Amino acid sequence: MTEQRTPPCDPDGLWSSIEDLWTWLDANRRHGGETGLVLRMLKLTEEVGEVAQAVIGATGQNPRKGVTHTWEDVQGELCDVVITALVALRTLTPNAEQVFGRHLAGVRSRSLGPAGP
Repeated sequence: MTEQRTPPCDPDGLWSSIEDLWTWLDANRRHGGETGLVLRMLKLTEEVGEVAQAVIGATGQNPRKGVTHTWEDVQGELCDVVITALVALRTLTPNAEQVFGRHLAGVRSRSLGPAGP
């Protein structure tokens, strides 16, 4: 069985969406300053917990509840983690795209070796 592949997310669309989400969240925040910053970072923990909950539900590890989630639910929760992390990064710096790009290049180089021509 072959999984149907969808086209990758448009990088420009990704970062404009992150900017839009950050702008919306910033305009509707209840707490500013350091408290707001800490709460934005803590949102990541909440989202990671939802991944764990979905994995437990997809594998039926809670005998009281049984199977409550699908692996597609896990995929969605992982996407929420990525989005939340990118919005958190944008909260720390308006140059999130460049910071992420440099960091990704470093991780890629350390893991896979230098990029070829």
